[in-house]
Amino acid sequence: MLELLLCSLLTVLPDYLYRRYVQGKRIGREITLYSVWFELRWGITTCLMLTVSLITVIFYHHPATSNVTAYFRTVSILPETVGRVSQVLVTPSDHVAKGQPLFTLDDAVQRAAVESARRRIVESDAAMVVARSDITAADGQIRQAEQALQQAVDELATKQELNARNANVVSQREIERLQVVVDGREGAVIAAKAAKEGAQARLDTLLPAQKASAEAALIEAEAQLAKTVVRAGVDGRVEQFSLRAGDLVNPMIRTAGVLIPDGAGRERLIAGFGQIEAQVMKPGMVAEATCLSKPFAIIPMVVTSVQDVIAAGQFRSTEQLLDAQQVQQPGTITVFLEPLYEGGLDGVPPGSSCVANAYSSNHEQLAAGGLGFFTALYLHMVDAVALVHALLLRIQALILPVQTLVFSGGH
Repeated sequence: MLELLLCSLLTVLPDYLYRRYVQGKRIGREITLYSVWFELRWGITTCLMLTVSLITVIFYHHPATSNVTAYFRTVSILPETVGRVSQVLVTPSDHVAKGQPLFTLDDAVQRAAVESARRRIVESDAAMVVARSDITAADGQIRQAEQALQQAVDELATKQELNARNANVVSQREIERLQVVVDGREGAVIAAKAAKEGAQARLDTLLPAQKASAEAALIEAEAQLAKTVVRAGVDGRVEQFSLRAGDLVNPMIRTAGVLIPDGAGRERLIAGFGQIEAQVMKPGMVAEATCLSKPFAIIPMVVTSVQDVIAAGQFRSTEQLLDAQQVQQPGTITVFLEPLYEGGLDGVPPGSSCVANAYSSNHEQLAAGGLGFFTALYLHMVDAVALVHALLLRIQALILPVQTLVFSGGH
């Protein structure tokens, strides 16, 4: 309507003034309600054509959209293991800090596993003490076996010397017996040393490995025990939290609630512009927005990022081929808008629905020069009509609360 009024000032009004004051035609006589079209046909036709052209230029170079939302992410409150709730530590809408416990699960099994792992560590320490005692006993056995061997060797040497002096003093049978004794005691020495080596190896290798395994089992058991205490991952507010003691929770079935992080949805707006504006939307464009949750306010914004894909075209690999006819509606260009000034989104709750305009600027291109006359004139006109769109947004901001509360019955 505003564009039509502006265009009529350049077409219908001059046509009427010409016919009224130049041709002398009078309202109610030559110009009547029935002869308006015939008398003002050139002005009306030109007005309609100019209006359509102006609307096309405005909405193409300065796109608008009502698909604007302050999206925010939520964090699901989930345990890492299946269990029964033993204690609930927060209530819905409580503000929690990162790491603060939210609820606990029954931990009898996990505590038993921790105690069992600790007992195995104690057993490993006791086994090391016993192994050291075995090593000491093996040293004594080696010394005893070596003394017995030395005694047998000395006795054998004595008998052999006597036999060498006089064969009738010591029989050959006795010497052979003593040789067998020496051999046996040498074997005893070897066995005693082997027993010490085995005890030493058990102390140095086996028992430390068993203790390390027990310590690892303790760490694992303590980690499982820690999972029974569900903590907040970020600072935020707990919502939709209806958990009660005795409830059985399973991370694969249901969540215990949601955690809304602090500041979520207060940094930017996400807008969906029509695909026809894909060549116009660029990072750095100045934009404005007005939101239902903050009426009568125009928020200066800037385009920080333009998604280079259209979400409606995505697909997931399945057993069925994708039919293009299944995409019922054309997707939009996703654009990220951030406040031009700090605190611009203060007072706009996350999740608010908004309306936004983006404005093209050809100032740098015009300042660089080198353009033809008609091209420069067109670009000047494009920048000038942005004022019309800005005015439309402000009118929309004024009538939006009335339209929502009165005509659509939203309250």
